[in-house]
Amino acid sequence: MSTSKKKNEAREMVGATMSEYDGVRYLHLDSIWVQGAMRIKKPNELELEYIQRMMAWMLWRPQAEVTDGHAVQLGLGAAAITRFTHKVLRMQTTAVELNPTVINACRLWFRLPDDDARLSVVNEDAAAWVADRAHRHSAQVLSVDLYDHDAAAPVLDDEDFYAACRDVLDEGGLMTVNLFGRASSFGRSAARIARVFGLDQVWSLRPTKEGNTVIVAARHVQVPGREELTERAAHIEDKFGLPARKWLRMVRPLDPALLVD
Repeated sequence: MSTSKKKNEAREMVGATMSEYDGVRYLHLDSIWVQGAMRIKKPNELELEYIQRMMAWMLWRPQAEVTDGHAVQLGLGAAAITRFTHKVLRMQTTAVELNPTVINACRLWFRLPDDDARLSVVNEDAAAWVADRAHRHSAQVLSVDLYDHDAAAPVLDDEDFYAACRDVLDEGGLMTVNLFGRASSFGRSAARIARVFGLDQVWSLRPTKEGNTVIVAARHVQVPGREELTERAAHIEDKFGLPARKWLRMVRPLDPALLVD
């Protein structure tokens, strides 16, 4: 049994709760830690900075194809990315969430719509979902944000899990991962991702002030020149209102010196 599976089985299932402050609604899991947020008057906008950066995969996709294909989220949070890929990008969208109270909370409080022809919200273990061979090469985009109620470290974080994530991606597919915590924790997680995807296919954005670092990993993507990336960033900002020019300034190839075995 993999380390990820053991950790997943051991997770305590806690109830989702909600708080509001200054026009923003927050999701919690029986703790003070914020698991997601939504500005009540603008539910389809991405409120949290690290959630915005989870969309940095858009820079790696050709402008004409940026909204094509299937977007999968592992960990629903407050359904921010799910709402965005479904309602704004209008992509085929699947969200995988283990905790049924999170799904219920998102439908009650966070404007998550019912399933439809383009949306499927699955109450399932993310490790089992990515390991299912029926999902191999089924996604162009995979967003991974899997933390427990204490937000101490990712609950799925070994090489077997990341290898299964890579298998879910089609050729040219992209994964973003939220890593939160101490530098040593980041280094271990980033090293595992790099061993699976290859160091030349992994990049990181600068940490947010809260300590979230977003990793981007690709399955055989060729990075275009600076001029093309700048054009893509301008298109993303103009059409979708995301700060893509800022992402472009903060993204870097993964530094081998930061990796921890």
